[in-house]
Amino acid sequence: MSASEGTGRRHPGLEELLARPLLRTVFGRRTHRVSRGASVPAGSMSYGSPHRPRPLDELEEAVLIALTGSSGLTMPDRPFEDPRDHKPIMAKPNLNMTGRTAGSPDNAQATHFFMINDSGTYYLRKLPPAPEAAFDPDTLVERARAAKVRVLDHRLDVAEGMRDFPAYLDSNRFLSNLPGTTLFLPVVDLSHQYVNALMYLLTQPDGARPTLVDDRNFYRPAGVRKWIDNGFLNPDIKMPLGALGPMRTQIEADLLLQNMMLVADAMGLGAWIHATISPQIMLGDPKFSRAYGRMLGFDFVTPRFRPLDVLRWQVPLPKYAALRAHPVGLRSGGEHLIKAACPPHYPSMREAVDSVIRSKFGEDGIYADKELFGRVYKGDYARRYLAEASEYDRQVVDCARDICVYIHETHGRFPAHTDAVHVPGVWLQAHHVETEYYDRFFRGGLTDAHRRHAEHWDA
Repeated sequence: MSASEGTGRRHPGLEELLARPLLRTVFGRRTHRVSRGASVPAGSMSYGSPHRPRPLDELEEAVLIALTGSSGLTMPDRPFEDPRDHKPIMAKPNLNMTGRTAGSPDNAQATHFFMINDSGTYYLRKLPPAPEAAFDPDTLVERARAAKVRVLDHRLDVAEGMRDFPAYLDSNRFLSNLPGTTLFLPVVDLSHQYVNALMYLLTQPDGARPTLVDDRNFYRPAGVRKWIDNGFLNPDIKMPLGALGPMRTQIEADLLLQNMMLVADAMGLGAWIHATISPQIMLGDPKFSRAYGRMLGFDFVTPRFRPLDVLRWQVPLPKYAALRAHPVGLRSGGEHLIKAACPPHYPSMREAVDSVIRSKFGEDGIYADKELFGRVYKGDYARRYLAEASEYDRQVVDCARDICVYIHETHGRFPAHTDAVHVPGVWLQAHHVETEYYDRFFRGGLTDAHRRHAEHWDA
């Protein structure tokens, strides 16, 4: 791949990035917290920068934005049948077929990114794959512009003088989210994959399907009594809802951040993964919005208080019901940018589950898109895969639906044991490095990529 592929325009920074060995970056990677223009109060090692902050330029940000988006199509390279008895097994678990630069459970691709810089706070749309694997400056910048939706006309931050805990953690408040820095914030919509993963869990062979029990409701069956009675579930294998947590869906955000950190380091930028502003403050949880404002302004749902919440969730009185509020989506300019698969976006969890099923197997679902799979497989194999690979059995769908309906009816929200929109609580800061600081105090504080960054990227 060449940095001029697509338009013919060459860029020395991209050429250098594409030629840099991966292992050289991996073993040389170090966190560089101090951005251009920042000062470090540290006793006899105090440092005051003589420089003004220097924001990333549009192309530098565009490279990192590309890492949050699509990198092509994934492959359903899994067996269709159980080798022990040759019975069909479910082989269509994916929620999406679009690939990204990091793995995702059942290719849920549930991670959404925000970008924060001096010009504002942006939601980054997930664009379809580029027609070709072009990595030229014009294509990168064009796609970055198409991805950005400005949701705030300023840098996402708390008011001046409010950077102490719980907003920021310890020393982060002195170096994080400063002028000139660019941050990438992941948030993960768990709801769609929560439904999908429940179905996948229930595709186990006869005798191996677990009984879902509710550890927040005295370990009673989680809406599955009839499925125990008819033998579909094994009562001797109990799986607490709380043990499922976020269904591992949040892992993809961590992997994407690591990829971005490695690329930023290879570009010669400072790259620092660290604690965000407190997620509840940052999203606009009603418990904190009076003190900190609406911030990103996510929509929150507060379950109605029920007497059993005293025992189930340790909520002592109705006036404390907001303790269980959780984010379910984000709107901007009347558009739903993030929309969880749960009420109030759907009349009930029954309809929400059915929407997930339709997105996979409905008339416009991914597994009805023959052209899409024709781009994945050679020859006639796309038709064979779609015809031969099994979907979810009807009992699997119905049982999963009953569990989801139970969760919402019992606890007043979905999911109950984790949030619909999960914030991993870390973000990536990328910035130009204060090179004089690292030269003054550290042995090998900078890589050759840091030292030659301006030469390659400002040319």
